[in-house]
Formats: sequence, C-alpha cells, structure tokens
Amino acid sequence: MKLDSWLLEILACPNCQGALRADESADELVCTGECGYAYPVRDDIPVLLVDEARTPAQ
Repeated sequence: MKLDSWLLEILACPNCQGALRADESADELVCTGECGYAYPVRDDIPVLLVDEARTPAQ
C-alpha cells in the first residue's frame, strides 16, 4: 500500500471524522476515533465509504 504521509494527514473517517492510520498488513485505513471502522485500500486508492468499511466487531 503506497499512501503519502501528507494524504493521511488530511484524510478523515467519513463516519466520525476521526484521524486514520494505515494498517499495512491488512491494506486498510483504520479510524483512531470513536467508531474504529477499517476502510479498504484497493490498488493504492482508499475506499472511504461507510458501506464498504469493516466494523471493529467483524
């Protein structure tokens, strides 16, 4: 997964507006805010759709 650090600084969780951190092993961006959703990264493009997110319970 190739994401620039400046991109991670400006991206926010669409569900709770929390910051996102990269999880390289799972190719996901994980919300560090209250919801904890994990958003997939496909072909180095973050898919920031709540419907596509994995919830912490999954």
